[in-house]
Amino acid sequence: MVRGSGKIRVLLSKVGVDVHDRGLKVVASALRDAGMEVIYLGASRFQDEIVKAAEEEDVDIIGISSMEGMHHVKIPELMRELRRRGIHVPVVCGGIIPLNEAKELKEEHGVSEVFPPGSSLREIVEYFKKCAGSKTSSTPN
Repeated sequence: MVRGSGKIRVLLSKVGVDVHDRGLKVVASALRDAGMEVIYLGASRFQDEIVKAAEEEDVDIIGISSMEGMHHVKIPELMRELRRRGIHVPVVCGGIIPLNEAKELKEEHGVSEVFPPGSSLREIVEYFKKCAGSKTSSTPN
């Protein structure tokens, strides 16, 4: 986390063909306003693109937004690819993810946290600050 800038480095993206990025842009602005360095990949990204960017940018935390309903497939694939490449950073998700599926993403796939619609920006920013410092994942072995 401590680099030349000393800022927490956050990678934000959508996964798959999801193009609904308004919420992700709002979160990106809030994280920047809180002093974090945000690498914004935007919409319609594949898992390998996200993993490659996370590795190249040496990020402290990854934020994924899902509004297309494919989170139960796309996010576990992303988590497997991160593990396969030896990238152990917290992954935080947000969007339209039912509570039971959010629990599964966390318990079975190693997602650090899931923020549903209506989550406050303050809550999200504070979680990113707390979580990014450790640069460790809650990924199960």
